[in-house]
Amino acid sequence: MVSGHSFVSRTPLCSLDQKNRAVALNADISMEACCTEGNQMANQHRDCSLPYTSESKECRMVQEQCCHNQLEELHCATGINLASEPDGCATLPNNSSLETVFIKRCCHCCVLGRAAQARGQTCEPNLMISYQCGLVFRACCVKGQESSDFPRSDGGDPQDPAKIPDDEEQEDPYLNDRCRGGGPCKQQCRDTGDEVVCSCFVGYQLQSDGVSCEDINECITGSHNCRLGESCINTVGSFRCQRDSSCGTGYELTEDNNCKDIDECESGIHNCPPDFICQNTLGSFRCRPKLQCKSGFIQDALGNCIDINECLSISAPCPVGQTCINTEGSYTCQKNVPNCGRGYHLNEEGTRCVDVDECSPPAEPCGKGHNCLNSPGSFRCECKAGYYFDGISRTCVDINECQRYPGRLCGHKCENTPGSYHCSCSAGFRLSVDGRSCEDVNECLNSPCSQECANVYGSYQCYCRRGYQLSDVDGVTCEDIDECALPTGGHICSYRCINIPGSFQCSCPSSGYRLAPNGRNCQDIDECVTGIHNCSINETCFNIQGSFRCLSFECPENYRRSADTFRQEKTDTVRCIKSCRPTDEACVRDPVHTISHTVISLPTFREFSRPEEIIFLRAVTPLYPANQADIIFDITEGNLRDSFDIIKRYEDSMTVGVVRQVRPIVGPFYAVLRLEMNYVLGGVISHRNVVNVHIFVSEFWF
Repeated sequence: MVSGHSFVSRTPLCSLDQKNRAVALNADISMEACCTEGNQMANQHRDCSLPYTSESKECRMVQEQCCHNQLEELHCATGINLASEPDGCATLPNNSSLETVFIKRCCHCCVLGRAAQARGQTCEPNLMISYQCGLVFRACCVKGQESSDFPRSDGGDPQDPAKIPDDEEQEDPYLNDRCRGGGPCKQQCRDTGDEVVCSCFVGYQLQSDGVSCEDINECITGSHNCRLGESCINTVGSFRCQRDSSCGTGYELTEDNNCKDIDECESGIHNCPPDFICQNTLGSFRCRPKLQCKSGFIQDALGNCIDINECLSISAPCPVGQTCINTEGSYTCQKNVPNCGRGYHLNEEGTRCVDVDECSPPAEPCGKGHNCLNSPGSFRCECKAGYYFDGISRTCVDINECQRYPGRLCGHKCENTPGSYHCSCSAGFRLSVDGRSCEDVNECLNSPCSQECANVYGSYQCYCRRGYQLSDVDGVTCEDIDECALPTGGHICSYRCINIPGSFQCSCPSSGYRLAPNGRNCQDIDECVTGIHNCSINETCFNIQGSFRCLSFECPENYRRSADTFRQEKTDTVRCIKSCRPTDEACVRDPVHTISHTVISLPTFREFSRPEEIIFLRAVTPLYPANQADIIFDITEGNLRDSFDIIKRYEDSMTVGVVRQVRPIVGPFYAVLRLEMNYVLGGVISHRNVVNVHIFVSEFWF
């Protein structure tokens, strides 16, 4: 039976600060003693969530790690014991607790080791499994080999297991793990079976002895990411970037080494008096007085209004024999009498100075509602709560709590009131029960939007479903998007676009067309092919855009109808060939050799920017140009408003007469063009082919 011992040394990966604090652990605290206490907690309570009593933070960290390590070893030993029983691993409960996970993992790894031994396979684990599972795999496999390799006695019976010494039976293969307790390595250790491999944490590199680790100086190796204007400072296992120059007065250094202006007004570190408004500037601030003084007063540096003593500033304001007496905002002239001091005046007889009772009604020198106490030559004020006595104006002045404690009384807005203050919130917020804080209002609960609503901090946002757009007027109503009226709406449908709520539909003319599978284009219905025309047996059905025509072509005298009728895309042709009686000399001398009737259906072109080639008359180019052989094409009849012309070109030994539409034609339109193809030899027309082109132009375009 394999007892529960440590299979792998687990070293938690901590941050650099934690690593440095662990190095600075007080020398009086024994890390081994802390670890022993953690192991005892795991053995006694089987629980590592109990509070740790050590006063040292580092010792509590060691206790927790050692407790979890010991608890995992105990669970793993239970799993190894279950592996020796038939279907022992299957008896575990099907849950995801840590205890079940550790027991099941060690049980499965041990079963795999026993199976490998039973098949005669190697006991070296596959590299694909974890390190701890590999140790359990190898231990159970080796233990199985030792059990199957007992030496036999002379009588051929296997050795009695009872004679095996107890210390051999209890031997733990995991005690041979050379990485147990960290092994010879200073940081990380891995026992491959053949050798012990040491490695280092991030920020360290292995020294030449293969055991010790030394710090990597990223500042020298250039593996840091400090920016221009920052200096790299190496630390143990890492580095840090430090700004080369300070930010200066009125600025502060941010976490990303940038200089940010300090808003002295918002932070409340300015020294502006209550009657001044603080205005932030880059690197500093400015104090602006709130009140402007009336006539007869001057404002001092603190923003207070001080009475101007006109008796001193103005030269001789009073006539001779009178004394200038300064008053609040002005002055008076009084005849020279005994001068009484401030707070006194002459009695009725004008013989002596008596006290002036400044508090006598209806005067309220301290302000309405405040208590005025008269004293000889003066008075004093007892101000109510929320007011203070201003020694300069000698009145009770309201305390502006919002200015005195900016940003500390209210969450959003602070409004000063006589003797107190009032808190209010911005739009989208409401005042909390404490009367100071503000909380967000979920406007979407009242369904302010016509379709969809999304609450955002301090407001809400309306949005619409596909095919609708938010109204620019109120921002809450969803209006149908008229796709047909968009700049590209004229090209959405080939014929007509019909707007419907949230989308659109395409339609085609009521007859002669059907909607294409793509739902946008219109396809012409070929009534002649589908057989839905009403042409008689003596008429020929000709398909045109959106309809059909029943035409009957009779060949003139001395001409017979050709046996074949050519049907091409958008074109139908009936040809009559000259057939003269041998005795009819006039018929023989007539140069007209063939008379053809051709039907062409054209759409009304949406954009007509250049001539459109619609008819091609081809003939073999004469081989003897020396005999003045030529072919001449001409339009002789039916060219209304000169809408068509004909040009000649040469292509592959062929002379081609090309009829072009040179002017836009709006349907419905019908015309018959008479085209002549004259073969000239020696200046004389040898024979002529006549082509009558019946042109139908549809009133619709696609």
